[in-house]
Amino acid sequence: MPPVVIPSTRQYPRAVLFDLDGTLVDPAGGITRGIEHGLVANALPVPDQAVLDELVGPPLAIGLEELAGVPAESIPAVVRDYRAWYRERGIALSRVYPGVTEALAALKDAGVRLAVVTSKPTPLARTLLAHHGLDSLFEVIVGTSADETAAPAPGGAKDHLLREAADALGVQPAECTMVGDRRFDILAAKATGARSLGAGWGFAPANELAQAGADAEIAAPHELRGALLLTEEA
Repeated sequence: MPPVVIPSTRQYPRAVLFDLDGTLVDPAGGITRGIEHGLVANALPVPDQAVLDELVGPPLAIGLEELAGVPAESIPAVVRDYRAWYRERGIALSRVYPGVTEALAALKDAGVRLAVVTSKPTPLARTLLAHHGLDSLFEVIVGTSADETAAPAPGGAKDHLLREAADALGVQPAECTMVGDRRFDILAAKATGARSLGAGWGFAPANELAQAGADAEIAAPHELRGALLLTEEA
């Protein structure tokens, strides 16, 4: 899908909601290696790299069962061992995508409200953002259950998280643009009336964002300012 910018006849979004892994931050193996560790620690087979990459985005419990074929009774232990490895080693492997920090600063300077909407547990998302010095740029950080006892939304849906973030910002979803690299982000926007901007540098398989119905898609983080602030920047 070729890059498309939001038409200049539209006003700036009042708020921009960002997915985290694969959109703001490149896990750089921190997630996939952690999942591999969790599987090996529980004597379970490790899928090939393509499947591991697809596990970046959806709630981990859903991905392990649907994509990696992990038995339901083994998932809590795999998630526990993955989280322990990720906190100790995975966060340090991650890096902010080039151009993201500058785009966030430009949006904030323009008066756009910023939030993170992620399937990662909220405390872990805060830790990751703080590690990279990004936490102060966001008014709201919405993730999933801290202890991961709550059942994930059916199919990995994130629309309830998007609504929660919009409500915390005091805006309507229709006043927001959701930026993300997986179909879950695009479908959440469609379900709530928000606009969607596909992050083409993330972990989506080919054509996933277009097939999910993204309003626009860009290829690199340095295009964020041009797409969201309606400038001539590329």
